[in-house]
Amino acid sequence: MANLTKLYSDIDFTFTRKPVTNDVALSYDSQAVIRSVRNLLQTRHYERPFNPDLGSNMDAMLFEPISMLTASSIESEISNTIKNYEPRVILQKVEVIPTPEQNAYEATLSFFLENSSSPTSITLLLERNR
Repeated sequence: MANLTKLYSDIDFTFTRKPVTNDVALSYDSQAVIRSVRNLLQTRHYERPFNPDLGSNMDAMLFEPISMLTASSIESEISNTIKNYEPRVILQKVEVIPTPEQNAYEATLSFFLENSSSPTSITLLLERNR
């Protein structure tokens, strides 16, 4: 029997096109899931029609005073959002470090894809947006 693995794909957000088919290029596997996680964390509640619960409350937390308490709240929000809305990810570790000089937080996420045995890690700079 052949060992079948899932292949994750999504539209590439740069909207580049394939030269032969003139179709929109796709991103695959870890790149597609990383972009999905990033979009999920940047989506506010009630922002998506017909699915008001999708997203996170992280945007409101970024306007709180920069402290370790707020960083801990952001860690919990990231963990809960990914566990609830991204089934392709097995979350390993979330670490949020406040950087008062930049008026932001640096979030590092380590996770495994459902079909992969190698860990994937991303670092996000979480800043306030108006």
